Amino acid sequence: MILIGSLTSPYVRKVRIVAAEKHFELKLELEDVWKPGSRIVQLNPLGKVPTLVMEDGGTIFDSRVIVEYLDQLTPVHRLIPEKGRERIEVRCWEALADGLMDAAILARLEATQRPEAQRSADWIERQMIKVRAAVQAIARGLGTNDWCCEGKYSLADVATGCALSYLDFRFPEIDWRTDNPALSRYAEKLFRRQSFVDTLPPSA
Repeated sequence: MILIGSLTSPYVRKVRIVAAEKHFELKLELEDVWKPGSRIVQLNPLGKVPTLVMEDGGTIFDSRVIVEYLDQLTPVHRLIPEKGRERIEVRCWEALADGLMDAAILARLEATQRPEAQRSADWIERQMIKVRAAVQAIARGLGTNDWCCEGKYSLADVATGCALSYLDFRFPEIDWRTDNPALSRYAEKLFRRQSFVDTLPPSA
């Protein structure tokens, strides 16, 4: 299978980490969705990464759909519970982490992609309010637990780790560790996992 994406997308990283945890080898093909004539629209009508090209040439898009597909392909190291309250809890954590990433990316695009005269400070602040609220919700939900859900590593931790590391990558001025020491300890443990180390974005 081929994963179409970029090295800096936290959603692509989430898929790559899940693939590594599940022991799948995905060929990563880099694509710049902002480049005129990008072939991404031929693979995904939404023009977004990640997009997974399967063996038969079919495509799957949206990181949440891709990780669920990968997780159900084999029972090895299940990251999403099959049913019940536990499954919903993991998916809610993923939604919270993805929402944090959504808001952070929107704020960054407004600040870096739009002409300066057209940028909206109010829009950026609105997104950053969501980012800060999401970090606090993650800290409260985690408490002093080792992992986000049911005392074991799951997709909730993969998504949360991708969100927090994206803040480190794109918003180093946000010092979420100082006010949340338990969350900081959790993140440092998480970031030492080999799947996280192997998918670090370039320092650009």
